[in-house]
Amino acid sequence: MRGDAPALTVRHAERVEPDAELTPTALDRMVFERGFPITAKGVTTFAYRGDVDAVRLIHFGIGLPHDLSFERLPDSNWWLLALTLPLATRLEYRLHITEGDHGYDTEDPLNSFEARNPFGQNSVCRSHGYSVPPWALHDPEAGVGLQRSLTIPSRHLGRAVPVHLYLPSSFSMEPEHRYPLLVMHDGTDYLHYADAATVLDNVIHRGLTPEFVVAFCDPYDRLLEYADHEHHARFVVEELVPYLERHLPLIGDREHRCLGGASFGAVATLSTAVRFPDAFGKLLLQSGSFDGAAPDGVQRDDDLWKPVKSFVRRYLDDPVRVADRIFMSCGLFEALIDDNRAVRPVLASTEAQVLLAEMHDGHTWGCWRDTLGIGLPWLFADAFRPRDVRPFQRPDGIETEPRNEGEPHG
Repeated sequence: MRGDAPALTVRHAERVEPDAELTPTALDRMVFERGFPITAKGVTTFAYRGDVDAVRLIHFGIGLPHDLSFERLPDSNWWLLALTLPLATRLEYRLHITEGDHGYDTEDPLNSFEARNPFGQNSVCRSHGYSVPPWALHDPEAGVGLQRSLTIPSRHLGRAVPVHLYLPSSFSMEPEHRYPLLVMHDGTDYLHYADAATVLDNVIHRGLTPEFVVAFCDPYDRLLEYADHEHHARFVVEELVPYLERHLPLIGDREHRCLGGASFGAVATLSTAVRFPDAFGKLLLQSGSFDGAAPDGVQRDDDLWKPVKSFVRRYLDDPVRVADRIFMSCGLFEALIDDNRAVRPVLASTEAQVLLAEMHDGHTWGCWRDTLGIGLPWLFADAFRPRDVRPFQRPDGIETEPRNEGEPHG
């Protein structure tokens, strides 16, 4: 299985010559007739129009050629770069423009698709075959969940922790209603940049998950609290969960609790579960920053990564069962893909059910949004009796790796 294969960096794209029919005249017409980049089956062509000295594509990932400079078409102000992107690739990027001695980064002025993130926004290339998954699009028939904000005092963290609650549209405090609980790290980022509330509305409406309560939590010092921090883990398990279970009609057992996060938030999720293996029956690990898990993966030596690398090494050397079902996802354009592939079989060795979804995407909130609609139904499939299930059709470009050969693909 792929998860057991040696770590390696896969080449996902190659630079090719642009189509000869993309003349300046044809490109001038396309500005009004269609969007950019120009996507065809197998080849995506990026374009820029302007009297500048150089144009370069900026993308932080793996599998792309090192030379991402555009070439100027003779006797014109058009610049082109053609790449053989895989089917159904979603690629966030920016352009670096050089004018004389001045250089600057910008979004693609010819591309109307954008993605916001905590640091700004990027342009989004949707290669041939990619579409936004239906679970990430507003469905007027879906009930809209209620959102409430509160703060929970924490003795372990020495501060009041902001928590944003998602309650299903039919939420009731009556005792006959009991709900599972999902706790998410980087909570407001999930709501703002991964359309988490829309995804939740849709999967609940479709009967793919039970109605459940979600606690979206935010850190104060993310790189400290999420890097295998004991006080953070104790806050989640000894303060947050008990507080919510005292004040809300939650089921209140391990099988109906899930903990999740992305990047460093995935590290915080796994390290919390390692410290308290009886707290959560389900984990959602998206693009986990499991640095050092793959011997041949990208190595980071700065102090920021030391506690993460130490935690990862300890767990790989002595793995314990931390949940019954674990959903992992990662972009194929991420340097972290090798580390996530290396962690998957270790988690599976503890007899947990583990599913890894791989996207033609990078380390982005869009990638994590696109796999939420797969991960949540899979995680909660054994936790409730489905009602009037109406599955989504999964888009192309998502590969899933089951725990063993006898388990059906997700």
